[in-house]
Amino acid sequence: MEKRYGTCRFCIEKGEHQDLFTEYTWNGNKEIYMDLIMNCFNIYLSTNTALSPLICSSCVQQLRNANNFRITIVKSEQQLLNAITEKETVFINVPANSHELEDVEEIKTEDVIDVKVEKVGDDSMDFDSEYFVDNIEDVCGDIDKDISTKDVPEEPLDPEAALLARFPRHSLKLPTRESLKTACPAFFKHLEMLKDKIVLPRMIAKLLDSDPSQIKKRKLYISEKMGHVLNASILLENSNATPFKNRNCTGYPCYYCRKLCDSLDKLREHLTQHKKKDIKKILSTYGAEYFVVYVDVTNLKCTICDEKVSNLNDLKSHLIKVHKKNYHNEYTDRVIPFKLTQTNIFECQVCGFNFETFGSIERHMNVHYRNYVCEECGSGFITKYRLRVHTKSLHEAGNYPCEICKKVYTTAQKQKNHVAAVHMNLKRFKCPKCPERFSEYFKRHKHLVETHGMTPLKYKCNVCDKSFDRRYSLSRHLKRDHLEERDFHCDLCSYSCFTNNELRVHMIKHNGERIYECTVCKKSYARKKTLKEHMRIHNNDRRFACAVCGQAFVQKCSLKGHIKTHHLDYNI
Repeated sequence: MEKRYGTCRFCIEKGEHQDLFTEYTWNGNKEIYMDLIMNCFNIYLSTNTALSPLICSSCVQQLRNANNFRITIVKSEQQLLNAITEKETVFINVPANSHELEDVEEIKTEDVIDVKVEKVGDDSMDFDSEYFVDNIEDVCGDIDKDISTKDVPEEPLDPEAALLARFPRHSLKLPTRESLKTACPAFFKHLEMLKDKIVLPRMIAKLLDSDPSQIKKRKLYISEKMGHVLNASILLENSNATPFKNRNCTGYPCYYCRKLCDSLDKLREHLTQHKKKDIKKILSTYGAEYFVVYVDVTNLKCTICDEKVSNLNDLKSHLIKVHKKNYHNEYTDRVIPFKLTQTNIFECQVCGFNFETFGSIERHMNVHYRNYVCEECGSGFITKYRLRVHTKSLHEAGNYPCEICKKVYTTAQKQKNHVAAVHMNLKRFKCPKCPERFSEYFKRHKHLVETHGMTPLKYKCNVCDKSFDRRYSLSRHLKRDHLEERDFHCDLCSYSCFTNNELRVHMIKHNGERIYECTVCKKSYARKKTLKEHMRIHNNDRRFACAVCGQAFVQKCSLKGHIKTHHLDYNI
């Protein structure tokens, strides 16, 4: 036998061993050790080439013994089964005492079983076949509990032969399985569910004697993904809602073929080239964690009866009540409505709030479609994937150092963004008008405004005349200046502020060391900023000038005191 030096796959012994996948001859019989392992233990070994394919002689002998024992079990089992089928006996009236066993009479099965066959008329066939198929498995479970102790096991009957025996010969023509697909699709579905199942006569008898209203019919199981696919396809196939991929600066991507259209009108015109029935196939390609469909609901109506509806919820109710569509309400909504316009104003179809960018309204829709909620902060999200990204970015804190500059970040996403923007100079945002690329969204927008004449985004405050280029800045302004939120309080004095950073700067007054020293007069300060302001005195930097008399001062507080003393009528 050809052997190779290496490590045995099973006992990890090194030496000259045989190959697992090579055919050898032993005592006139051919054997492959890999096949013996599968036959004896039903174990599929890994095919990784890094693992040893060898087996030692000691393990080969154990494997042969196991295989011989398996063959012995199979032969013995077959002999016992053959002996039972040759002569099957039933013992009745077995006494409790063992000395009475000599008086027990052995009775053959064929001598005691008497089956009386009666002709059944057509009236006996008046039962609900769908009810029978829905509940046959429940009856099977009840019968199985006592089938081995009460009676002799019944042999399964041929379904067609049993049915034909109830009618005169050649008077009944049974449909074929193929013809049932079109003649009675619902019954064909139930037949497929009963495929390869054993149905005994007593099961049918129990169903005929029971009350159908007392047995709960079984419902077909539909997976989460299939539920979302069916619900979305019902809404899209029976309405004029326009599906589109995530809108970007360059246009509207088609949901069917990803073709980019410059405007919404061109997208609607392009969608006429696709068949609505293909939408189910497209939707099936998305996983349940990522499943979401954006639709434009401008002038929404039902395409079955041309009735106009105001929103997706009304469309859903209309299709269920009027057109009897089978909508699965147990699954959350994944079809998100928008009304797209050529302007930069996007109105939320739930609360009516306006947004200047599609990205901002897209994030806002998570507020209304809270399918998955973060346990840490209570934020809601449309899909499970968005919740997972949120949790990983904000709540999975740790130490993630940059290998280049050694800066440490609290999340892996922040560290990744830092490396991409600072060290790799990755510019993800491309200008739709020219080849220029930018590392930030707002830098690209500034470029579009200054170079290509795009209208700048402005978020105006409803209380005062101030405007901001970011919605976050507007929200911060409202909370700080108009609502006067002061949630951070000093424990040593009555000071309160808007941000934690302001409180940290304030605490220097109480416990900060004066580490910043003036090189001229040796005065020291706790803040570097205060030292810079002090140095203006030595540099005679009088940047604060009075608008009335022209006198200049080093500090702004000195200017205010001058105006209050000499120019009471002047407002600063």
